[in-house]
Amino acid sequence: MQPDPATLKQVMETAALSAGRAIMAIHRAGPDVQIKPDSSPVTEADEEAERLILADLRQHFPAIPIVAEEAVAAGHVPDISAGLFFLVDPLDGTKEFIAGRSEFTVNIALIEAGAPVAGIVFAPALSAGFVAVANRAERFSVTGDSGIGERQSIGCRGRSAAVTAVASRSHDTPETARFLDDHGINACTAIGSSLKFCLVAEGLADVYPRFSRTMEWDTAAGDAVLRAAGGETRTLNGAPLAYGKRNQPHDADFANPNFIAARAGWKTK
Repeated sequence: MQPDPATLKQVMETAALSAGRAIMAIHRAGPDVQIKPDSSPVTEADEEAERLILADLRQHFPAIPIVAEEAVAAGHVPDISAGLFFLVDPLDGTKEFIAGRSEFTVNIALIEAGAPVAGIVFAPALSAGFVAVANRAERFSVTGDSGIGERQSIGCRGRSAAVTAVASRSHDTPETARFLDDHGINACTAIGSSLKFCLVAEGLADVYPRFSRTMEWDTAAGDAVLRAAGGETRTLNGAPLAYGKRNQPHDADFANPNFIAARAGWKTK
């Protein structure tokens, strides 16, 4: 059974803001960068943010398993067979973080029966975030004292003659260029982290095609926001992107296939 929506929202926001404060303190000091076995970078900000998030989630929802990026990298994978679990990426966009850009986020999502049903994406350097609970998506600002400021309901835009895409800043591919050309899309914004989902969710873009590798913790929170805003994320065969993928014959646990995240009603040619 899902947690009470109001409590879930409050806990996710508190955890994300706490992690964001820790990340920004390390960002200002200059992070120490290490390389994980999969050749991806990790910093002490990733590890401290994950520690804080896991402590908050375990305190309030001790019965719900948590799949978290750095814990999985260390070999700690909980039993998720009940179908309800959290996915946590404590610092999505580590490359942007290391490069001194502002497009990194804290991601927390709740998964039920393979679908992201709630989530938060918080961009601490931008003092802004997005949260989705009970099929409602909001954008929020963060005040100088690290509290939630203004909130605004968001939703995907409708069909328009001029289509705008959003794509990865750090993982551009020839397949992405081909997709844009095939669909006659001339306007494309490059941005890091899960903010790509959020741009579609708040109606600033129509589609986010992804043709390079992602993991479930990279996408779940942004996907939750997008779905609550009226959008959808589908694999190239048209199926909804599913979560909790284990024992995959051709990829690692929790790895995603290529996908298209878009406003509702998006049709490929």
